[in-house]
Amino acid sequence: MPELPEVETVCRGLRDTVIGKRILGVTVNAPAASIVVSRQVQPQDFAPALFDRTILTVNRRGKNILIGLSGGVTLWVHLKMTGHFFYEKQMPTPDKHDLVVFQLSQPEDRDLTARKGNPVPSYLRFNDYRRFGRLRLYTDDELWQQKGLKELGPEPLEISAKDFVTLAHRRPRQLKAALLDQSFIAGVGNIYADESLWAASLHPKRLTSKVPAKQLAELHRHIQRLLRLAIRRNGTSVDSYSNVNGEAGSFQRYLKVYGREGEPCRRCGGKIVRKKLGARSAHYCPGCQRPGRVGVR
Repeated sequence: MPELPEVETVCRGLRDTVIGKRILGVTVNAPAASIVVSRQVQPQDFAPALFDRTILTVNRRGKNILIGLSGGVTLWVHLKMTGHFFYEKQMPTPDKHDLVVFQLSQPEDRDLTARKGNPVPSYLRFNDYRRFGRLRLYTDDELWQQKGLKELGPEPLEISAKDFVTLAHRRPRQLKAALLDQSFIAGVGNIYADESLWAASLHPKRLTSKVPAKQLAELHRHIQRLLRLAIRRNGTSVDSYSNVNGEAGSFQRYLKVYGREGEPCRRCGGKIVRKKLGARSAHYCPGCQRPGRVGVR
């Protein structure tokens, strides 16, 4: 599933391409479960409700994309496992995995005009071959009361080290489980949890309440450092993730443990393992991420 750096990369791509454009048409090929329109939005049919609205803002909250539209409504998108946005300057070739295609006014390239002098539209495709992606339309007044947004924890790039330590010590739980809990901290998933714990030399099963404040502050530093580096590298492409132009991220070149099961640890030479922790799994090095061990710097 795309995590904070990947979703942030998509948001930046959308800001560069679609803000200020008007929605001229919407083609929907999504399963019914993928589309939600609030009862407060009129009309309640997805395509007509979006018609003629202008895209005003694109923001991220955790792993969620929030596209602010004229008329006081927000298109709330979650990419889930394999969702993508693709921006096209010309009419795209039909793709059976396109759940929604938005036809937009005001193309980036002002030289592209139709013979009658009308601007040639551009297109935004929401493509998802697993069809788990979600698109929901809510009024701005009700958006933040929705499950999936209202319970989100602080943003990892905004929370201070002191507040992170306080949050971690508030109730005992395993470190990996805490980092994956979006109500604890919003936007971190398997990749960056594993990488941050390795960087801080912390075992994923250590209890948050038992980790000294100094080590938690170090973990906080690594989380922010790795997320910022991953954003600069346009995210991690280990499956199908790409940005709105179809370009893959490059942070996978920097991975130290995630996806490296059986390979040598780049710090101590031990063998990286992948083990189930409840319903999820964790990649770590048993040699330098020992339970209760003070971190190696």
